[in-house]
This record gives sequence, C-alpha cells and structure tokens, in this order.
Amino acid sequence: MFIALDAKKNRWNCVEKVPDPSLGPFSCLICRKAVRLKKGKVMRPHFAHVTLADCPLHHESESQEHIELKASLYRWGKEETKAEVESYLPEFQQIADLLFPDQKLALEVQCSSLSLKRLRERSDAYRKHGYQVYWLLGEKLWLKKSLSALQEGLVYFSQNRGFHLWELDLRRQEVRLHYLIHQDLRGHLHYKTQFFPFYETSLLEVFRTPFARQGLQHLRVPLDRQFKDYLRQQLYYQHPKWMALQEKLYLKGKNLLELDLEAFYPLCRPLKSSHFIQIRGDWRSYYQDFMTYYRRTGMKATQTLYSPRFYQNGKA
Repeated sequence: MFIALDAKKNRWNCVEKVPDPSLGPFSCLICRKAVRLKKGKVMRPHFAHVTLADCPLHHESESQEHIELKASLYRWGKEETKAEVESYLPEFQQIADLLFPDQKLALEVQCSSLSLKRLRERSDAYRKHGYQVYWLLGEKLWLKKSLSALQEGLVYFSQNRGFHLWELDLRRQEVRLHYLIHQDLRGHLHYKTQFFPFYETSLLEVFRTPFARQGLQHLRVPLDRQFKDYLRQQLYYQHPKWMALQEKLYLKGKNLLELDLEAFYPLCRPLKSSHFIQIRGDWRSYYQDFMTYYRRTGMKATQTLYSPRFYQNGKA
C-alpha cells in the first residue's frame, strides 16, 4: 500500500513522496493499525501492515507486480486529470487501486486469483454507487488458449469490439486489449490484440477505445477441416459435452459422426457463459444474429468474424 498516516496524522503517498522514517509510527488510513514503511532494494517504497488480519479491507500482501503497476497507472493517469491511488470509498467500504473521481471510473489491478462471489460483490458495489470499473489482469491471469471462470467474469462487451479483456504487462510497460474474442468448437480462443504503451497516449482514452467511433473490426479464422477427427476422439474418451449431444441425436435416429462438417458451421462463435459479471444489456440477440448470418451465407474456407454491430445494422 502507498497511503498511510504518520504520527501526527498527516497523510503520505509514497508514489509522490516517501516520508522520513522518523515521522513514524505510521498507521493505516482505514483500520488505524500499525504499518511499516518499507524501503528495500527490490520493491519501491511502500507501507505494509504489521498484522494484516487487523484490517478489514487489506486482505493480502501485495506482489511487486501489483505495487509497480498501480504506481505506473497512477503516474500515467494524473498527467491528464485528477487521479487518486488507493482511494478509499467509505460509502461501500472499498479501496480502488486507481480512481478518477470526476469520471466516476475505477481501475482495479488483479494479479492473483479471486472468487467469482467476491468479484461480483465488488463489481456490483461499484455499479450500485454509480462507478464504472475496469479490471486489468496481471501476468498470472493473462489470456491463454481458453477462458477460466474468473476470466469470463472479467470479460467486457461493446458493439465495436465484441467481447474483450484488459491485461497489464509490467515488463513491456503496456496495456493490452484483447478483442473480438471468439471460441471454436474445440474450446480454443481466437481474438485480436491492440497494444497501448504506458504514457504514450491518454490513459482515459485507452479505456474508451472499445466504445469510440471507429471502422468495422474483423478477424479471419481458417476452417478447421480436422474437426471431425477431434470429435471422434472426444466421443471415444466420452467427453460429457459431446456425449450429451450424441445422446440427443441418437434419440432422433442420428449420429454425430454421420453429420458433415457443414452441420457444425460456424465452427468459431461468440463466447457463451453463465459467469459474465461485467456485461450489462442484451448481448444474446447478437449471438442469434451471428448464427443466422453464417448459416445463411454457408460454409467457407475462411470464416470472417465481425464486430457485433455488423450483424445488427442491416449489412448482414
């Protein structure tokens, strides 16, 4: 943590200025229990609770990655507007990693696992009090070949960029926007990525990107001509998803493996999940319009995937 009170109850922000140790003892702004000023050679100066269990809001020790990313975002954000690091919001007992009070916008740096229950509680609390929150993923939570339940809970949606996810890279000093996220029938992800180097543009403009006026985005995915081989393997190993579908077809006198590849088209589709937490509004109509479009146009060697607005504005 960067914020603490000295012996005279003066507030210190270690990102701005590191206090002299003689001004201690220091205490937490929230619980008023003792904290230590740490000035080591590896991590930037910060405060840490003597006993973390004493504080109702600081539940775990922060990694170097978390501390450095918070400091970088704070420096970047305050270049253009009022920004607060570790801003305490007493009306709903939450500490925002970075807060833009004038825009009612909070940034949360998430470098470790978090339960979906806690994620929903925190996200809903922000929304209930009129704040937009963006969750930014540290290295351990970066996107791989498939989505975890937590990542599904951190996915956002816009008509211009579809399903999207934000990442932070401390080593490369950049924000990454993964967008047009789709999933094929093998469960593998397909998406595009936009990179935003720290300090090169407005931090607020970075997070407006999915909603800003822009040209139509698209992504091309080659047809998976070996999908039937994959399906045969999944049935051999009795994968529950495909066995359930096989059972439904069997009751109709059909067999999955007897279907031609076109019966599974489109093989790459928008995300579907029961774990979406950040998404509000009706995205389900997008999925319906998407399926209608590709089944009408028929199977092609390369499937071109577009922004959601393409399927709803009459072009499709």
